[in-house]
Amino acid sequence: MTNVQGQVSEARSRLLATATRIFYAEGIHSVGVDRIVAEAKVTRATLYRHFPGKDDLIACYLKEADQAIRSQAAAVAAKGMSASDTLWAVAESIAESIRSPGFRGCAFLNAAAEYPDPEHPVHQAVLAHRQWFAQMITDLLARVGDTPAEPAARHLVLLRDGAMATGCLSDPEPICETFLLGVEGLLRLRAAA
Repeated sequence: MTNVQGQVSEARSRLLATATRIFYAEGIHSVGVDRIVAEAKVTRATLYRHFPGKDDLIACYLKEADQAIRSQAAAVAAKGMSASDTLWAVAESIAESIRSPGFRGCAFLNAAAEYPDPEHPVHQAVLAHRQWFAQMITDLLARVGDTPAEPAARHLVLLRDGAMATGCLSDPEPICETFLLGVEGLLRLRAAA
């Protein structure tokens, strides 16, 4: 929702920022609307004016997370590097996020765990993000080597999922090192093919 100048309302921005922070840190189901409203310092009516229900707020949270990741990938791609270097830069940014303070895993994997019904809009948002990510990786790998890129892309996505899932459970350094070694190995195999 925008104001008369076409800007997103401050209350909506606060609601989304608050929900994003709490959903990511504590989980989606564990956070009630009352808490979001209280911490965002808005009324329930304001929440429902901007988001018809909690599921709409969750979907917006995931859409914002998706857009941030897409923008980050687009910024890397805009540098005009080779496909291998672009993929390496994407992998390094993943490792960087795993090392960041407050890292609690992949927002999308976390949401999928809380919304396992494949027909639920939240689960659908997760699948859309994952499909985009897998396609981006496949497209980059297709430009490295001559063998079909899909198996290597699936491998890289699995490496990423494992690193994101375990990066918050213990020291992230060996996890990031292992993830980056796996990506390096895939790139080396693709380049030799």
